[in-house]
Formats: sequence, C-alpha cells, structure tokens
Amino acid sequence: MKLLKFDCIDSTNTYGKANFDTLDDKTVIIANEQTKGRGRFNRVWVSKNCENIYLSLVLKPQNTKYITNLTQYMSVVSADVLKTYNVQPQIKWPNDVLVNNKKICGILSEGVIKNNQLSGIVLGIGINLNMDDKTLNSIDRPATSLNIETGKQINKEEFLKKLIDSFFENYNNAMQNGFEYFKNDYLKYVDFLGKTVFIQQRDNDKKEQYIAKNIDNQGNLVVLDSTNKEKIIYSGDLIY
Repeated sequence: MKLLKFDCIDSTNTYGKANFDTLDDKTVIIANEQTKGRGRFNRVWVSKNCENIYLSLVLKPQNTKYITNLTQYMSVVSADVLKTYNVQPQIKWPNDVLVNNKKICGILSEGVIKNNQLSGIVLGIGINLNMDDKTLNSIDRPATSLNIETGKQINKEEFLKKLIDSFFENYNNAMQNGFEYFKNDYLKYVDFLGKTVFIQQRDNDKKEQYIAKNIDNQGNLVVLDSTNKEKIIYSGDLIY
C-alpha cells in the first residue's frame, strides 16, 4: 500500500483517475483540503477543513465482478469505525452513513475504462470529523460531524489508521464474494426497511414512493410499489 498526501488538491478522486495508469494498486490518496470536492450526482462536498477526511483509494483488482459493491463495503467499514467512538451510525442505501439522521460520511466510486474494459475504480470517501456548527448549517442537507456528536476533538491520524486498516482487512473477501459476504453487517446499520421511502433518480426532480422491503444479495433495494408489486431499485437517492 502506497500513501500519497497533499496539502491542497482539486479532488482526490480526480487525481486518482487522472493518474490511474501510473499509480500502484491500493494507493491511498489523502488531502487536507479539496477545492472541488464532490459526492454522488456531482453534489458539492464541503472540503475546506483540514481536520476532516478526504481520501481516495486506487483499486485494480484482477476480478472486477463485485467491484460495484465496494461503495457499500466501505459504508460498513466506516460505520464500524464510527461506532468505536460511541455513536450509533446508520447506513442510508446505498452507501451514505448518517448519525442521528444527519450525514457524516459520503462515498463516491468512479470506474476507470481502458480499451473498453473496466480496469478498476477510484473509491473516494469524505468523513466529517471536526467541524463547527456554522459550517455544518451552511450545508444544503442535514449534516453532522464526529466532534459534534461526541463532544470532543477527534484525532484525525488515529481515525485514518483505523479506517484504512479496517478496509483492507477484509477487502479480498469482499472482492471474492460480493455483497453477500458483508450483507448481515450492512443490515445491522439499516433502519428504513418496512418504511415508506422515496426514490429520486439522477437528474430528475421527481420522487417515487415505495415501501422498502429488503436488500437483495447483490445490494439492490427491493421495494413494493403502490399496487403492492415488487420492484428492484438498482440506483437512486433514498429519502425517508
């Protein structure tokens, strides 16, 4: 594993994609600040506080069959680490991590295509460790940070080590077996099943209402529509 640290960068994911060919597998890219941090659906991720985590992993597995499940694997790893700080994380499908129904962690996976084949991914994660109320309140969605939830300053280097070590501890098993390998751990952090939820698709303001029924063995959301017919949701923004 190789570690690259930057004081300021546009985006760790952007750097990882731009330099994918020359970076080693399992390279970890960390920045103190991002000028163009982003999340899913190109949403802005506030990235000015050097006490937060802005990190990307360059991953080039030989078997890419289950590579799309790595965002959900990372959400479980993140929730596990957060739990060691005596908070109660929740996972909002597919991979957002919340505490007290406020977002604390966002994950973004971007595939890299070479010669019409998937060569690997750049897996980005942002975690709010140390933020003030004013900055959190300026974010356009409910957000929180670990210092707010615990009432104390968080040691960034200690958290980073826990996160990286935990990710790679079972990475190979996740890549060999997919979502089914960590499904039970994922479900421990889910509290929306059986509830009315809304799904919003990318670039579409329309929200469709369902009952969340289950998560299947591929990590997809199984819902019931208004006629009680089962439907599988492969991607989208979950609101509940």
